[in-house]
Amino acid sequence: MSNEETDGHQAAPEEEDASVHVRKHIGIETSQNEQIVRLARNSLGVFDIASATMANIAPAMSFYFSFGVISATSGLASPLTIVAAAIAIAILGNTLTEFSRSTPSAGSFVTFIGKTFGPIAAIATAVIISAGYILAIAAVVVISGGWFDAILVKYTHFSAPWEIYSSIFTAGATYLMYRGAKISTKVAATFFALEMVILVVVSVVVIAKHPGSITFEIFNPAKLTRGFFGLSLGFPLAIFLFVGWENSAAMAEETTDPRHNVPKAVFGSIAIMAVTFIFLAFATVVGFGNNIDNVSNSSVPFLDAAHAVASPLLFLAYIAGMTSIIGSLISGANSQARIIFSSGREGLLPHWASKVSTKHQTPWASFVIFLGLALAVAFVFGGRTDPIVFFGEVATLGTILIALVYLVANRALPIYYRKFHPDRFELIRHGILPVLGVIAIGYPLYELIKPGQPAPFGYFPYIALGIVALAIIYAVVLNSRHPDLGSRVGSIIADAK
Repeated sequence: MSNEETDGHQAAPEEEDASVHVRKHIGIETSQNEQIVRLARNSLGVFDIASATMANIAPAMSFYFSFGVISATSGLASPLTIVAAAIAIAILGNTLTEFSRSTPSAGSFVTFIGKTFGPIAAIATAVIISAGYILAIAAVVVISGGWFDAILVKYTHFSAPWEIYSSIFTAGATYLMYRGAKISTKVAATFFALEMVILVVVSVVVIAKHPGSITFEIFNPAKLTRGFFGLSLGFPLAIFLFVGWENSAAMAEETTDPRHNVPKAVFGSIAIMAVTFIFLAFATVVGFGNNIDNVSNSSVPFLDAAHAVASPLLFLAYIAGMTSIIGSLISGANSQARIIFSSGREGLLPHWASKVSTKHQTPWASFVIFLGLALAVAFVFGGRTDPIVFFGEVATLGTILIALVYLVANRALPIYYRKFHPDRFELIRHGILPVLGVIAIGYPLYELIKPGQPAPFGYFPYIALGIVALAIIYAVVLNSRHPDLGSRVGSIIADAK
């Protein structure tokens, strides 16, 4: 990078003092002139962070690779499983938004869990969730090249190693993010808008071509395979359709009025994505003439439903998948890398991870770390199998770590409000809903780690356990060396003057 990069930016005097104090204790040379690291304040509105969140969820990518399995477990009424998952995600959203209303921070879950349980929990969370997000984005990196190559092979018969395409897309995403939160979120939003238009157009045409198959029996609980048991089997998969719903919280520092706009973006995104997934499920089932066996036997049912109507629809569906993947790559890395930035700024991770461009006020170092490690995972492990297969495998491993953090955050919310805001504690928001949140994410998490799963999924719980153990060891050692880190966790509030 050029000499425009620095690890300092404008800050209030009280923040400067706190920064200097903590850096002395974590072994970083400083001076009386050094100021706290800040990102571009008030550069994003609620529409920006909401569209970025939905781009991260990536409805085409998520739905394409999941619905066949969901339908196989839940049957004709599989859309009900998506409804149940949306309610569960909204409950988790309550936890994130209640924390954000009190302490909006680029650290997101790291800040919220750390403020509740202390510095060791904060440090461990920073490592665990960063590892989970890096693994998840590695899946997107691989599928970006793999999907693009599949399109070229199908329509031009030209093929090249997916690693080439993935490297190009990742470099482009990094450049956009470096240029600024505003421009990168707008590009992601544009890709998302194109994706949504295509999905809706294809779905409407599929439904219009099968008027005799239109039925609302797909919302009849009696049509669930084996009743509630069938819904429970499909529920974990439907939950993972929504991964990325938490994107807005880490963008708080650059968002206008984050205490109000982050909750709006979280709940608005969940609602819109729920309606989208239900509509896509409806169109897919109708396109297959309500033959759920054929749906479940298709590797990508939506593509097959589009192809059965007209070849141009299939091409559009492929393009929707591509725009979905690229939008997810940009928006996911944009948000998740900021957690590494925030953790470096607070001394929970190496301080150089918090370096910021003075020209664009973007955390370029965390982008390099985040996407560099994701590329390493993709190149080292992704070449051993088909990109689509690897996508499912590495995304599952990353999701285990992310879901674990979700679970701990729900456990933390009532403790946090009792500890810091007892006068604002509400039984439903801060007591009952977090308990339901633990249940809502606990069951899907168990399904991912339960014994008896085929390889390589059976190894994932042990890999995740190893990462958690290393994170705890690192946290204990770092905290013992720098016991004042506890005063730094969550000290940089997104909207502080």
